[in-house]
Amino acid sequence: MVHLYSGTEVITDAPLDNQGLAQAFSPTDLAATSLGSCMLTIMGIKARNMELDIAGTEVEITKVMASDPRRISEIHVTINFAPNTYTDKDKTILENTAKTCPVALSLHPDIKQVVTFVWP
Repeated sequence: MVHLYSGTEVITDAPLDNQGLAQAFSPTDLAATSLGSCMLTIMGIKARNMELDIAGTEVEITKVMASDPRRISEIHVTINFAPNTYTDKDKTILENTAKTCPVALSLHPDIKQVVTFVWP
C-alpha cells in the first residue's frame, strides 16, 4: 500500500499460523494497532488544545484472535502516560477522548476493547 499524499509504503504479510512468513504486520495487526494509534493521536490533539504535554506517552496493543471464523475477538490497549502533573479532570477528558476515537467507534461491537490507562 502506498499513501498517496506522503508516499509512505506499508507492507503486510500473513502470520506464521495462517500460511504467512510473519515478516511484516498482518492486516489484523494493522486493525488492532490502528485502535491504539487513533487513541494516542486524538489524545495528542486534545492535550495540545488543553495546553497539556503528553509527549512520551506510549501505547501497548495485544490482539486476541478467535477461530471459526478467524477474526479479531479482543483488542487490549494499555496507555502508559508520560510523567506530568495530570489533574483528575485532565485524566477524565483524555480517557473519554481515547474511548471515543474514530477507530474505537468504527470497530464492530463484537470486538471487545479492553482499555487500561496507566497514570504516573
